[in-house]
Amino acid sequence: MSQPRAATAATSAIRAARDLLLAHASDYAGARNAFRWPELREFNFALEWFDVVAGETPNRPAVQIVSADLSSRSWSYGELARRSNQVANWLHGLGIRRGDHVIVMLGNTIDLWETMLGLAKVGAVAIPTSTLLSPADLAYRAEKGEARGVVTLGSLTDRVAELPASLLRIAVPESAGAAAPEGWHDFAGSNDASDEFEPEGPTPAGDTSLLYFTSGTTSRPKLVQHTHVSYPVGHLSTMWWLGVREDDVHLNISSPGWAKHAWSSFYSPFLAEATVFVYNYDRFDANTLMEVMETHRVTTFCAPPTVWRMLIQADLGRLPHPPRELVGAGEPLNPEVIGRVRQAWGGTIRDGFGQTEMTACVGNSPGQVVKDGSMGRPLPGYPVVLVDPVTGARVDGDAEGVAEGEICLDLAESPLGLMAGYYADPEATARSREGGFHHTGDIATRDAEGYLTYVGRADDVFKASDYKISPFELESVLLEHPDVMEAAVVPSPDPTRLAVPKAYVLLTASAHDDLVATAGSIFAHARGQLSPHLWVRIIEFVPELPKTISGKIRRVDLRAREAERVSSGDESGQHHDRDHR
Repeated sequence: MSQPRAATAATSAIRAARDLLLAHASDYAGARNAFRWPELREFNFALEWFDVVAGETPNRPAVQIVSADLSSRSWSYGELARRSNQVANWLHGLGIRRGDHVIVMLGNTIDLWETMLGLAKVGAVAIPTSTLLSPADLAYRAEKGEARGVVTLGSLTDRVAELPASLLRIAVPESAGAAAPEGWHDFAGSNDASDEFEPEGPTPAGDTSLLYFTSGTTSRPKLVQHTHVSYPVGHLSTMWWLGVREDDVHLNISSPGWAKHAWSSFYSPFLAEATVFVYNYDRFDANTLMEVMETHRVTTFCAPPTVWRMLIQADLGRLPHPPRELVGAGEPLNPEVIGRVRQAWGGTIRDGFGQTEMTACVGNSPGQVVKDGSMGRPLPGYPVVLVDPVTGARVDGDAEGVAEGEICLDLAESPLGLMAGYYADPEATARSREGGFHHTGDIATRDAEGYLTYVGRADDVFKASDYKISPFELESVLLEHPDVMEAAVVPSPDPTRLAVPKAYVLLTASAHDDLVATAGSIFAHARGQLSPHLWVRIIEFVPELPKTISGKIRRVDLRAREAERVSSGDESGQHHDRDHR
């Protein structure tokens, strides 16, 4: 059996910062004023945090996975520490060394957590990657990420066929006794490795630990470079925003391969010494999800807007013991959804904001006044400012303290949770840091109390008749209509107004078959909620909206599609609000 690992000075510094946040769990001002990022020169999350926790509480559940057939299995901190030691030794035996880049393309199975911890112990660099990628997308990531190896499911090995032969190939069997393809190493071989692991030496805090590709909503995905502290320690802010505590059962609905999975299914719950809870459904069903949450008494729950919108289509009363903490992430959540959940469960979904490039930097924290539609206020350790996207100057606000601008971070205060930069792309890194600020590309308004409300991506906001239009504002109103499941608003070129708002709408299953009448009802609803210059003028019903693999709507595709439609004069499928021009 592996021996417990002793705490280091880094462990103690992180624990002190963590405990301060937990002590101020519902005290926003206290947490903001007292919190300071730990200053670390050396740190390894797997060795100096996870293994230390495992030594102190070896039987505490670390990961619990419920399968589609509702069977369940749990792995303790002690078990996972021992197994990741074996994986680290085995990977080292295959030639993986500190600094080597390894693609990790796995689902929500325990092999994922074993591999991520094992790579961290070796000091190798993980490139988490979605299992939904095409061979071409994977090839781009392997080349851009300078991958030395790949760990993936046996059923996905065909995706790697076109990659260089020099790439170390590791296959995770999906059933007992399944053989790895020819030329591949079988991950099951790690079970024979020693469960005592000794690193080659201390891990420099500034070394690269993770490479994450962005979701690519407006352009080709960029490669974000994180260190051994920027995500592993930087997610203290995320932990505090989520409200996750020791011994909590935390369910995050997110697919591996995207940064949100690291946020909520890895670093934050492990920092809190909680349990990562996973439900691997074949097809989403709101009623079964609530059954699983009730059976296993999920205490903290984080889900993207799409899941929340599907949940409110069901009877939320089927969950008699809702989670203590409810959180939305990935994209801004619409007020209508927040209100419906509050009415049924008594709790409020707390929205927040961050990016692949950073940990959570803005959020509605536990115990605070939540303004529906607002992302909340800057989180502890984050110097969030608004910057004029045209002049680059900081926006301090008007006489009443109200301001609008691009969400930025003041680099003079060195927020620990921010990326090291875009990997091997100094030009993109420099552009993101112009004027001494990290630029997010997202526009928000700030009220007199410091609450930020999302306006939209700088690329998505458009003008119609010289009025600035925020797609998110219009989409929020459309989603209040009972027949609307999802909506995306884009500009439709117009010779008189420059552009008019057009909505691509995905209807609920219960929507009326008469699309003309349904469109008229939606137009009337929008007119009743919006000022005339914001009225939606065109609606097109669609079976689905274009999204990134991580689930974010690609409005850039819809803008191009609409421009092409107008250019060709195609009016098929268009519903116009002709009575209110």
